[in-house]
Amino acid sequence: MFDKLLKPRFPTCAVGLENDAAAVVQLERARGGYVIKRAASIDLSPDALQPSFSQSNLPDPDALATALSDLTTSAGLLRQRKWSVTLPEATTRCAILTIEGGGSRHEIEEVLQWKIERNFGAPTSELRISREQLSPNDQKQARYLVTAIHLSVLAEYESVFAALGWQAGLLLPRHVGEEQWLRQSDAGDGLLLSAHAEGFTAVLLRNNRPLTLRTVFCEIAECDDELHRVLLFYRERLGKNGNAASVSRLMVLGDRLDKNRVAEIAQETLGVSLKPLRAADVGLTIPGDLPFDSIAAPAGAARLAW
Repeated sequence: MFDKLLKPRFPTCAVGLENDAAAVVQLERARGGYVIKRAASIDLSPDALQPSFSQSNLPDPDALATALSDLTTSAGLLRQRKWSVTLPEATTRCAILTIEGGGSRHEIEEVLQWKIERNFGAPTSELRISREQLSPNDQKQARYLVTAIHLSVLAEYESVFAALGWQAGLLLPRHVGEEQWLRQSDAGDGLLLSAHAEGFTAVLLRNNRPLTLRTVFCEIAECDDELHRVLLFYRERLGKNGNAASVSRLMVLGDRLDKNRVAEIAQETLGVSLKPLRAADVGLTIPGDLPFDSIAAPAGAARLAW
């Protein structure tokens, strides 16, 4: 009863935006998992979307609105009004912030605000911020998962959604939508590697919550070296918190990362043999030939409806 009163009801439809493409999905619950009921994707022109954390994202808002209207029409979802949205990785910033020492609630808030401004390079008055308190670290220090977007950038997207008649009740960074497919198992830690135009984001999940999170900005040729560094950091962290072998699930999404090469690097650095998960491995049925990589984020956001 209390769940019905207090838990927000998210829509079963979601749109995923990237720098050069957009995808929409309508998700259904099925026995043993989920099924994509409707879905479509479309390429975006550079005028439609140019992801950035601190600069304007939409050079021509009408171009994005037209593309999304065409996209929902092709998917048979033109009349859908309630949506969840996953935004390009470069549009938002995420970090896990640790508060050293104690203090009053007011003092902790001041320290957290200072850390947010230092990490994201902008005053909190210019940001829309969401945060989730995580379990303390080994030193019993408070930890927060913080996500931020510039208010001016958010206003651009909201104006497009309003022009379409949409009610976008939930906006998430792309990797948060994708990691939902790893937040459904108690079988060890899950590692998400999500490639995007600026590099990749790596999230290590333990007990269905982020343990570590890093976004790396690099060229394609640098991905292997950067991935080695990230996984070595994880190995050191896991050595303090358990065993690297506890990583039992690996999800690799995006064209900029070669799945087989990632599995090789994971074997070299973590000492575990991992096969990148496919849609069927996480209980998602995709009719037709639509790639899992292109819809994992919006489908994950739609999964929050249950």
